[in-house]
Amino acid sequence: MVHQGVMPCLPISPTVGITTEALDLYRVAHLRSPHLSIQAFVKTVCDLHGVEFHRHLSRQFSIAFDLYLQIRRSVAALVAESLQRNSPDWRLKHACPTCTYELTDEEALTFRLLYSMDVLRRSLDHDTDDSLAPSSEVPTSQQFTSDRYLPRAFVDRYSRESETTTTVGDEEDAAAEDSCAGRWKNMDDAKTKKAWGIYDETGIFVAVCRHRFVLLVADMVQSSELAKYPLAVIAKLLDVFGKRLGSGYDIGCQFKTTLDNSSLGPLARSLQHTCLVGAFHRHAHRRLCQLFSLTTYIKGLGLEDLETVFHRQQAIDCYFEHNNDFEVYANLSNFLYCNYKQALDILNDGDTTLPKLMQDLGLVDESIFERWLEEEKTYLQGLTREPEDETLQMEYWQKLVNFTASELLMLRWKPFRSILTMRPYTRKAETARRHAVEDHERNSKLVQALERKLEITMRWTPEDADWQRVGRLVAHRKYQRALDRLEGLIVARIFELTRMNRAATGYKLRKHIAKALQTRSIAIRTALNTYNAIAEAMHPPRKTLKWDEVVEYAFLADFDLLRDTRADVSQRPWASPVARRAMDLYFKMCQAREEIQQLNVEVRRLVTYIQDKEKYLRACEGQLKAVSPTLAHQVAIHRNVRGRFNSRHLKWVHEISTLPGFTRTISPGISTHTGLGESSSAPNAQIPSQLLVEHLPFDNIRRPAVAPDTPDELDEEEQEEEVEEEASRSLQDVLRVADDLSRLELHDHADEQ
Repeated sequence: MVHQGVMPCLPISPTVGITTEALDLYRVAHLRSPHLSIQAFVKTVCDLHGVEFHRHLSRQFSIAFDLYLQIRRSVAALVAESLQRNSPDWRLKHACPTCTYELTDEEALTFRLLYSMDVLRRSLDHDTDDSLAPSSEVPTSQQFTSDRYLPRAFVDRYSRESETTTTVGDEEDAAAEDSCAGRWKNMDDAKTKKAWGIYDETGIFVAVCRHRFVLLVADMVQSSELAKYPLAVIAKLLDVFGKRLGSGYDIGCQFKTTLDNSSLGPLARSLQHTCLVGAFHRHAHRRLCQLFSLTTYIKGLGLEDLETVFHRQQAIDCYFEHNNDFEVYANLSNFLYCNYKQALDILNDGDTTLPKLMQDLGLVDESIFERWLEEEKTYLQGLTREPEDETLQMEYWQKLVNFTASELLMLRWKPFRSILTMRPYTRKAETARRHAVEDHERNSKLVQALERKLEITMRWTPEDADWQRVGRLVAHRKYQRALDRLEGLIVARIFELTRMNRAATGYKLRKHIAKALQTRSIAIRTALNTYNAIAEAMHPPRKTLKWDEVVEYAFLADFDLLRDTRADVSQRPWASPVARRAMDLYFKMCQAREEIQQLNVEVRRLVTYIQDKEKYLRACEGQLKAVSPTLAHQVAIHRNVRGRFNSRHLKWVHEISTLPGFTRTISPGISTHTGLGESSSAPNAQIPSQLLVEHLPFDNIRRPAVAPDTPDELDEEEQEEEVEEEASRSLQDVLRVADDLSRLELHDHADEQ
């Protein structure tokens, strides 16, 4: 049946079969539209043939389809072995030609590989597609294996870090209401616990390179978005690619701390791994976080935003493989062209606009923007903590107050010590007296420790000037903390409103920023209520604020409250709207220059990759034609998967070379990868071990001298040879019918050449 192009629905004495043409049509249609289920396709075929649909037809089709996919995977494995491309992590090391196909004479880049990570949730409302479920005919002991999927056991190695760092999106404590972790609840337990009773997998965790090739996938098993998933991804990528990797994550700021504190921390630091925040998520993060982790302010990223976009039901390996080959790779050269053109447009606009803004600000040197960025970091960091010397002095003052109170209490109990034994409640009173003595001794030790730390030789008394000065600081401490916290939130909000109201900000981005600001507004309202309560309790009472008054502020200069803090940010040169716009434009131009540098390298990598791969695969195909025409045919099919897009890529590369501002070369280079199976190595196709039975020259095989076989042994040998020959013939049949539709297309393509 298989030899005739029909897949059986039973392993023994089948009576029903599905043609490979129908199976391949569904495979391709389903990959192009993952919502197309097996049942819908079978119903369509029944309608076309004018027969009644029965449920068992879907079951039979599913069995045949599972077998067909297993055959395709077996054929792909044979082709990989023949091309010597079956070593561990081969696919990952060569996932993206522009990221991984390094050349000998290219310019060094800041990041060797840029990738982003994100979560794909499983939808309970719409997940009715039975085609994605494992076939009921496959035993439960069988598991789907793919080098694209991280094994559960590997991911679970980092579960200890998940337990200690909690769910990635959870808030750690109430005092950190404005922490970035609290903005992201990607897969909280309330949303996923309902799925646990139906599916083991509540979603998938995906890593993609900057050109959108899928690198790794991990199943999220009965859990929310735990830290173990990104940790496992980073561990694998560090092991394969080594130094200078940059990862984008919606909570990259929080995850950076998690990574540093995990078992991977020392390795990540030694290999210079960088955690970043995607540009699209910037307005859900505090301004201080943005200054340290946002892609806008990190050198070497170019215009890469490190964001990901996925649909709901694309969480299967064959889809990602098909998407990488027929969507991402097909549009790779167009991606490079659009990014190059965008970078040149930014530079052309900036060369006109930035000098005018600098003239308005009275600036002559662009390096001032780098200093402003550092000043803003220092300012915002200062709002999150009190000066250390003041903190220690206030702690010493508070301990002195506690010590004085405990000393008075102990002295009050001293006269009654002699008569305690005459009272019926002696035990309770004695316990209270003992506690007073212990408190006095403990407070005394704390005071002495702080005196040594502050180098105080004479203990302060209420009459001392230091006592009175620090006492006033303590009285204002809560007020100042509330003030600093409110100021930090308002500063971040004003800066983000500036971005939201800026020209060229699209509707979707405005809505995203507005949603993030709404979340931040909850924290502002809480901080405002706290401030007003403390301000009213001050002597004299301080000015209170209303919510409507705060949310209407548009610029820092409008917020009189800020001038009442330790540092008046409205007087800083980098705080004005014009300065903010100039600074953002400057860093955008820096990114554009970095992007052009990156693209110059990637364009040449792509041209070299196309030339080397086409030459290598054609040579391997020619070597195999003489010994295994069927295997050579499969290599030709493999070559055509990406080779069909070569003319398109070369056209876009030529368009890039004609852009005004392009000053580099598009001539092919020399790859640094020269090992076995590499496209730049000498072609040396091999016959897979499974097929050697058919091709071994038996007359040249040396046989050791042994005793003559008995008749029974000869019969057994004959039976074994028949089994081996039958297995070899079956495997050859599999190779011949694995891709019937592609064969016709390939022959047409060869005739055209």
